[in-house]
Amino acid sequence: MTTKPWTLDDCARHYPPAGVQGITVWRQHLEGHIPQHAGDRLRDAGLDIISLCRGGFFPAPTAAERQLAIDDNLLAIEQAHGLGTPMIVLVCGAHPGVPLPEARQQIADGIAAILPVAQQAGIKLAIEPLHPMYAGDRSAINTLAQANAVIDQLHSPKNLGIALDVYHVWWDETLQSQIELTAKHDRLYAFHICDWKTPTLDLLNDRGLMGEGCIPIMQIKTWVNQTGFTGPDEVEIFSTHYWSIDQHDYLKKITQSYQQLTTM
Repeated sequence: MTTKPWTLDDCARHYPPAGVQGITVWRQHLEGHIPQHAGDRLRDAGLDIISLCRGGFFPAPTAAERQLAIDDNLLAIEQAHGLGTPMIVLVCGAHPGVPLPEARQQIADGIAAILPVAQQAGIKLAIEPLHPMYAGDRSAINTLAQANAVIDQLHSPKNLGIALDVYHVWWDETLQSQIELTAKHDRLYAFHICDWKTPTLDLLNDRGLMGEGCIPIMQIKTWVNQTGFTGPDEVEIFSTHYWSIDQHDYLKKITQSYQQLTTM
């Protein structure tokens, strides 16, 4: 999604020469592809398939709608298994007509319903807390503490963890301690980076390159690394502006900003 205008084949051709070693595949980019064939194509190009995005969106006003969400997540597990990725990122969902405490319970119930199938398929599920600005319609899980609470409620299954995206959690005063707690229980599954531009022109599609905004990315990365986390740093930038420019130039900007970040 960071280079949204490109197809999976484009990514397979252009990422490795730029030094990119992995990719998270978004489900809409699988349309028209057999997951197994898409996975083989990406691996043959030299890319690790980090995860499939996204599952989730469990809360809904009716039981029938909630079952549709569960069915869609079961399909995501099937797609992830075919793709050959070990993990699905869950954007857990929210609904304006469902109070937040009830939505969080529906999220826990939805995850519980798909966990056995995910376990059987060898797929990990990573809850991604989203910034509170999304609490009304995208996710009722807005902090690492809330994500950890869901996992605790479900008795800490071995294949349920957390995807940490700095864009969503950088503001949290308990972030360092929650990162340490998450890692202590082997729940830190993924680490996503970008930057928060000020002013932000669009709350979804105006993310910045690393160093272009106000997030203390290197401080958060240090906290993550100090836990022993060995996963990749995943650049995830939604940007109408950057999607509108030449994607080769954009990819160069991404790699340059990452190199500058890591040599600070």
